[in-house]
Amino acid sequence: MNPDHPLLDGRTGTSPLVRAYRGDRPEITPVWFMRQAGRSLPEYRSLRQGNEMLEACLTPELASEITLQPVRRHHVDAAILFSDIVIPAKLAGVEVEIVPGRGPVFANPIRSASDVAALRPLDPDSLAPIREAVAMTVAELGSTPLIGFAGAPFTLASYLVEGGPSKDQLRARTLMYSEPQVWATLLNWCADIAGEFLKAQVEAGASAVQLFDSWVGSLSEQQYVRRVAPHSKRAFSHLRGFDVPKVHFGVGSGELLKAMYDVGADVMGVDWRIPLDLAEERLGGGVPLQGNIDPALLGAPAHVLEAHVRDVMERGEAAPSHVVNLGHGVPPETDPDVLTRIVELVHAGL
Repeated sequence: MNPDHPLLDGRTGTSPLVRAYRGDRPEITPVWFMRQAGRSLPEYRSLRQGNEMLEACLTPELASEITLQPVRRHHVDAAILFSDIVIPAKLAGVEVEIVPGRGPVFANPIRSASDVAALRPLDPDSLAPIREAVAMTVAELGSTPLIGFAGAPFTLASYLVEGGPSKDQLRARTLMYSEPQVWATLLNWCADIAGEFLKAQVEAGASAVQLFDSWVGSLSEQQYVRRVAPHSKRAFSHLRGFDVPKVHFGVGSGELLKAMYDVGADVMGVDWRIPLDLAEERLGGGVPLQGNIDPALLGAPAHVLEAHVRDVMERGEAAPSHVVNLGHGVPPETDPDVLTRIVELVHAGL
């Protein structure tokens, strides 16, 4: 990394978030929220009028402003770049759009060896808008770290094979078994575009990264270890030589925590289905954790949510350090004031 990178020039290297990610428990527990930028904020909805989702992600000024909005409003301890896990695929020439109310939809789903062979590598130059958005954001954030992110190979591959969101990833898992070589080639491609996406964000100033495996909960531990883990490890390997904390998060991943940690993560994100103290036990101890407020409780009465937040923080004491987050993303109907209150609660301590 360049000497003027925020991790090296004194801006974010000793921030609560980076300290916690590195296993050092800071005086104040850091907190941020997955999907903190976006649909729950009125200022986001105002800014997005007339702007298609993926185009907003690729317009540096817009992506930067959206990234900064929740930091200003909630005083969270980190920003996470406003983007989408399908952006690297789009930049590699794959035809995809975000359909409101549904999610990413691919015009030509991957179904055969020839479909995989037609995928093009990602030209690093195509990531220029991402680098620019990161640089603009970091310049505004000061001592608040920016987190870069990417979709993990299995989740990217699932979208590509299914053609869009799926409840059970049935087509993807069938391909995994019926055409193992095609599957491996596809996941290597996904790993490389995700890895380059992460690398571009770190080079431009991101102080940490998170690999999202949204659909990994559809796999058994054996399936994950044999057919997926090597490719997630390959994605992280693109950051070799960069001393940047790496978070790994999957939805429904309670049975996979150790296997996911072993691909090269420094921090494990935990969803709401498993208590943090049990997660730490399954990991064997000594692993920094992130999570895991149940998003469903964001709409619960204040005293119920507060009790839950305190329970999450208490269970987080089992880990060497803990970054408070949700067990998944912020639902779009969430009252932003609830998130601000959570930040205040966490910063006030137990």
